Amino acid sequence: MSRIKKAIIPIAGLGTRFLPLSKVLPKELWPLVDKPVIQYIVEEARISGIKEIIFVIRPDKKETRDYFKKYLKKIPELEELLKTRRKNHLLRELKNLEKITKNISFSYVSQKAPLGDGHALLQTKNLIGNNPCAVLWADDVVEAKVPCLLQLIKVFEKYKKPVIAAYRIPKENFPFYGMIGGEKIADRIYRIKKIVEKPPTIRESPSNLAIVGKFVFTPEVFQWLQRASLNKNRELITSEVLAKMVEGNQEVYGYEFEGKWLECGNKLAYLKSNIYLSLKHPQFGPKIRKYISKI
Repeated sequence: MSRIKKAIIPIAGLGTRFLPLSKVLPKELWPLVDKPVIQYIVEEARISGIKEIIFVIRPDKKETRDYFKKYLKKIPELEELLKTRRKNHLLRELKNLEKITKNISFSYVSQKAPLGDGHALLQTKNLIGNNPCAVLWADDVVEAKVPCLLQLIKVFEKYKKPVIAAYRIPKENFPFYGMIGGEKIADRIYRIKKIVEKPPTIRESPSNLAIVGKFVFTPEVFQWLQRASLNKNRELITSEVLAKMVEGNQEVYGYEFEGKWLECGNKLAYLKSNIYLSLKHPQFGPKIRKYISKI
């Protein structure tokens, strides 16, 4: 199989967990400390060797497309103003931003109806072709020495089968996530035997490993998505299709990645992730800790 050079980032969701603000500004553009959440995802993809990012967007959702257009556009007047005012630290930040998107291209496809994340992935099939690819949800950030996606790619290169990112969570959270269970075949690597999407009870979860929104998919995954039917909620859910693949004795691997999962998919998780990264930020951390000590 060819190497992983393309990544899909679905951002066509309605952002209902972040209403009312998500009606005005898409959640992937909300700041996580001092840059948009989507920027963390793009940086991870680039460092992992990705050369093309395919965004799945709603037809009426232009903000993210506009952000990257403006992001890549040089504004000489702004740079001159910063030089005049001796804002050298801001000039350095602008230069760093340019590096993030260097040698990487962006494509966009539309998901015209809200029919689930699996349906969103299918909209990219013509651009992906018969090649493996990465898939990154826009609200799952991972702090790690080695990018989480790059860790998954290394597992894929060994087994040449779909790979799912996994993270251990407390049992009280099992009903809110897709959960995987399987046979451990190497350090942190599992051949998945069962996937349960949001198990109704703790006992019905196959383990304490939750699915994180980072994957390496092979063409077979898209074939299964094409054959699958919408569920009772009229959605095509990726984890449910992966569960059927496992039930059909298809090889799917889970990898318990090294790093810390920073969720941004709901208000509380987003606030926690902001606090965590703010306290670790070299510029803001000391000042925030000093402020907190006075409260």
